[in-house]
Amino acid sequence: MPTFRQQKSGVIINLVSAAGILGFPNRSPYVAAKWAVTGFTKTLVMELGPDNIRVNGIVPGNVSCERIEQVIMSHAEAEGLAPEEVRRLYGIGVSLQCYVGPEEIADMICFLCSDNGRHVSGQIVGVDGHIETLYPRQ
Repeated sequence: MPTFRQQKSGVIINLVSAAGILGFPNRSPYVAAKWAVTGFTKTLVMELGPDNIRVNGIVPGNVSCERIEQVIMSHAEAEGLAPEEVRRLYGIGVSLQCYVGPEEIADMICFLCSDNGRHVSGQIVGVDGHIETLYPRQ
């Protein structure tokens, strides 16, 4: 922070999670931590904005990667469902019924850090196809 304040500019990007704006049954500690990141983001921008330091949060969607596969497997085991069924349910829990690629998250980070995003601050930005629920039910 001292370097950003001294140079009168900087960008901070926090990763929030949809759990940090929606909640998520049976994952209370994780949800509490992610809600804290949302509040932290909103508060930091108020503290740092006068020094031209931008702060935003990103809500990544169901990112096609190893981690989502672990989440799907855990959910399937806990509910006694086939992983394919859980994968399908997660897809329909998103308005665009999609999974996003890690490069899409990187693209948003690059935009927010660029001059094109110079007036975007204090936002929680979804790169998620609009997640409606993190706990889809049949």
